[in-house]
Amino acid sequence: MTKEKERKMFVGIVWNCAAELKFILTAILFLFSLITILQFMPIRFSNNLATTCISVPSFSSSTIIDSVSVSISAINASTAVQPPPLAKDELLENGVIKRAFNPFGSAAYNFILMSAYRGGINTFAVMGLASKPLHVYGKPSYLCEWIPNTNDSTMQKHINVTGTKILPDWGYGRVYTVLVVNCTFPIPVGDGGKLVIHTTTNGGGDSKFNITDTFLALTESEQDFTNFISTFNKPPKYDFLYCGSSLYGNLSPQRVREWLAFHVRLFGVKSHFVIHDAGGVHEGVMAVLKPWIEKGYVTLQDIRDQERFDGYYHNQFLIVNDCLHKYRFQAKWMFFFDVDEFIFVPKKSTIKSVVDSLSNYTQFTIEQMPMSNKLCLEEDRGKSYRKWGFEKLVYKDVKRGIRRDRKYAVQPRNVIATGVHMSQNTVGKTTHKTEGRIKYFHYHGTIAEHREPCRQLVNATTITVDQTPYEVDTTMRDIAGTVKRFELKMIGSTLQKTRQ
Repeated sequence: MTKEKERKMFVGIVWNCAAELKFILTAILFLFSLITILQFMPIRFSNNLATTCISVPSFSSSTIIDSVSVSISAINASTAVQPPPLAKDELLENGVIKRAFNPFGSAAYNFILMSAYRGGINTFAVMGLASKPLHVYGKPSYLCEWIPNTNDSTMQKHINVTGTKILPDWGYGRVYTVLVVNCTFPIPVGDGGKLVIHTTTNGGGDSKFNITDTFLALTESEQDFTNFISTFNKPPKYDFLYCGSSLYGNLSPQRVREWLAFHVRLFGVKSHFVIHDAGGVHEGVMAVLKPWIEKGYVTLQDIRDQERFDGYYHNQFLIVNDCLHKYRFQAKWMFFFDVDEFIFVPKKSTIKSVVDSLSNYTQFTIEQMPMSNKLCLEEDRGKSYRKWGFEKLVYKDVKRGIRRDRKYAVQPRNVIATGVHMSQNTVGKTTHKTEGRIKYFHYHGTIAEHREPCRQLVNATTITVDQTPYEVDTTMRDIAGTVKRFELKMIGSTLQKTRQ
């Protein structure tokens, strides 16, 4: 059969079925037109009508989850306590319009508990954050309650005492301020129990209400109390304990390596370092800390969750107070300084001989030696990358007439609360006259620097840069070799390839 005959046969069949085809094509056109129009029309069907007439089943996981969420929300809405009706503006008889105010939610938490520790047979310290406006403009109060574990009906069940609030952050707080509540009961409390805190706003924030929040601060078993008495009565485990502020940012592993090796050597075998990670301990820094953790010199605490609460400088005042009370009876002396600062004592002295000479003081502060973070010696050209930071940054800022920050050390048993640069809550004397006995070199801006710090090589013993005079001080440079050999002896060559 030819192609011409096949074509005529097809046309003939189509022509004979023309009526049926017209009907089918018309129906299809109508259906698609209806679908197109419905996409642009708002759905006004009731639930029953929509279910009956336009039923489009869908079994995707998101739809199922949404349906369950709606159902749960409906159940919660029906069972939850309904909020009071909104107050409305009111026209008074004298013609004055009394405006209404309706508060919703809460601007800040009343109290955010971090920790609580026993400080003696009848005293405790509770550390946390609290609403700063509440403390600046209000007068919140704290009631401490001790609930003993005993079931003896002849014993007193509850003992209450007004807590003493301490704000150690010198007004630096933001939304939240640091709060230490001291609970000192009139009689010994022990053999296990619970410390409960009742924190009351006393009209702060809203004078119409006096809101009290109650929380369990500490649970203590009989064995916990026995362990405390044992620790309290025996000599401290450490001669020196370092309480570090919050570490944050993109820290240089090499700078942390140098700092740790230097201070483990300085403080000796009976020393310990408590490092607080607020986001700064990344993989490279962790590799530097690990060998010292394994040796028992370092404890690393993850405090990143405190970033949720807007306080000053990663809540460092809160962190150092927790460290103070957590290790209060485990160390003779506690030191507070940063990881870009290096404590130094003269060659004829040791750190032990220095603190022994200051043992009549609860606290002593340490003088700062500010160092340039970019000036190096010309003789280090081409080889500065092989030298440690404190070995090559040898130019000291000698500008006079400037008040410089100091760091400090305390005998922790006599400290109630503490700060970053010193404590204002001590029992005993404080001295600032430590010049010639102890000082610290401050390499500001180097701890987060990952490139070579030597950006200006100088062939002079003095120089002025940006109106700041500098002079060469090789004190730290001279002991770099000793520190490097100490590190190699202690942990081997594991950190030799540490990067900036």
